[in-house]
Amino acid sequence: MSPQLIAVSIDRDSPIPLYHQLARQLTAAISDGQLQPGDPFENEVALGTRLQVSRPTVRRAIQEMVDQGLLIRRRGLGTRVANRKVHRKFELSSLYDELEREDRRPGTLVLERETVVNERAASALDLPATTPLLSIVRVRTAEGSPLAILHNWLPPAHADITREDLEQTGLYAALRARGCRPVVARQSIGARKPTPTERKHLRIHGTQPVLTMTRMAFDSEGKAIEFGDHCYRSEDYTIDLMVDER
Repeated sequence: MSPQLIAVSIDRDSPIPLYHQLARQLTAAISDGQLQPGDPFENEVALGTRLQVSRPTVRRAIQEMVDQGLLIRRRGLGTRVANRKVHRKFELSSLYDELEREDRRPGTLVLERETVVNERAASALDLPATTPLLSIVRVRTAEGSPLAILHNWLPPAHADITREDLEQTGLYAALRARGCRPVVARQSIGARKPTPTERKHLRIHGTQPVLTMTRMAFDSEGKAIEFGDHCYRSEDYTIDLMVDER
């Protein structure tokens, strides 16, 4: 079966990255049924030639869709539209959202909320090093027990998020209420010994490590909207990943 050629409009004057314009329109073709589960997907070279965009641009767009579970790459079979049962929702959720869905009574204790200058966070958010950022540190609880310490930095556009917003709901819900929807994230996961402060707030005893996650989230236009350093009680939290064969 030959791959269906999807009409794509590329605006080279738009501030939205070309790869994200491409990924968004191809995602829509899957959502509205133009492309069905199992359909072959146009290869990188052919798609790039047809749209007159570089192969790295096409590769990045396809990888974004693979990361969302919309496409699956199989050695020798090429790229195909994934079965719907493995599609992940094209909108990120927060730990608060996950706990609420599981009926685990999420709670929040705000430890810090302040405006800071942080070169590392500003770089992650694609902002000048001296940009004032909203820094928030929270303890996330589940059914009254501490689960994670969440440290996030937000650009000035979201400096109006209050302690009350954070205590009553999750950070992503507060962002969505302001018309900002996180849809793509880049995450790094690890483990380490907890600091004394983390031991205290997470009630850790002995040699138990913490799981760590560094996360950058982007909106539908590819703009970075939050940067986070999180740590979790390893005995109470697991991180599940979807991996497809390359």
